[in-house]
Amino acid sequence: MLAEVDVLVLDLQDVGTRVYTYIWTMALCMMAAAREDREMIVLDRPNPIGGVHVEGPVLQKGFESFVGMFPIPLRHGMTIGELARLFNDAFGIGCRLRVIPMEGWRRDLWYDQTGLLWVPPSPNMPTLETATVYPGTVLVEGTMLSEGRGTTRPFEIIGAPFIDPDRLVAELRAYRLPGVFFRPCYFQPTFHKHAGQLCGGVQIHVLNRDRFKPVLTGVALLKAIHRLYPDRFEWRPPPYEYVFDRLPFDVLAGTDQLRAQILEDRPLREIANSWRADLERFRELRRAYLMYEAAPRRFTGLRGAGPHGRCSGSRR
Repeated sequence: MLAEVDVLVLDLQDVGTRVYTYIWTMALCMMAAAREDREMIVLDRPNPIGGVHVEGPVLQKGFESFVGMFPIPLRHGMTIGELARLFNDAFGIGCRLRVIPMEGWRRDLWYDQTGLLWVPPSPNMPTLETATVYPGTVLVEGTMLSEGRGTTRPFEIIGAPFIDPDRLVAELRAYRLPGVFFRPCYFQPTFHKHAGQLCGGVQIHVLNRDRFKPVLTGVALLKAIHRLYPDRFEWRPPPYEYVFDRLPFDVLAGTDQLRAQILEDRPLREIANSWRADLERFRELRRAYLMYEAAPRRFTGLRGAGPHGRCSGSRR
């Protein structure tokens, strides 16, 4: 396919979560460029949910798929250009890579602080609020619960026909999760799981996004529903994203350990602590591939976007 191609240029808006497939499309393009000895140019874009925090399980060997090819955590805290550098060097793709950096972006910026307009990168990623909760609530895809597809708030509204919203909210509030409020709600998906059925559940309202822990919140949600309804909670059966021999939840989590921890009702703190060592190794690994600062001494803001959606601000 690349026989008559001189340069492969990639310009995609990622959302900061391992299972969002744009970064793996990029990795496959890089592999093709390496095989055919073609130059690969990646136009960098902001990580919508910032580049500071990393969270969640790191993909384990044997759980590779199109929603996770390399060992990175669910919330990776990198831009697509930084990931390209990481994939190419640390994970051995070895293509002729050039990343065009942004001007004026810094790691602590959220997308609505860049001056850029939000354009949904996919139909079920309609808002920045969706991207904010997505690293955790995407795990609901691996169950028979509705993750809110078929509503105007996918991944923010979670539930099922058998759930009592008030009971679920009471269970969730007992976890005292930071930066988040759970509102009891009923909803009726227009398509996908439980289409046309009245579902009880919760809407997730993020009150402090810098304190909010999306993956821990998603795990707490699944733990609470499993605890309240152990006989009605179901894992989604295979296949999922071209994987036929593993449960979709394990494919999304990148491990089967998280599912076991939920089934055993392990404490949230214990679950989070089980990620710590791998996350520290990832933080150290990614350090060499980061291209932007967290907080420069003085920041004058972004002036808008160039023709490829790149930030065009200034730092002095």
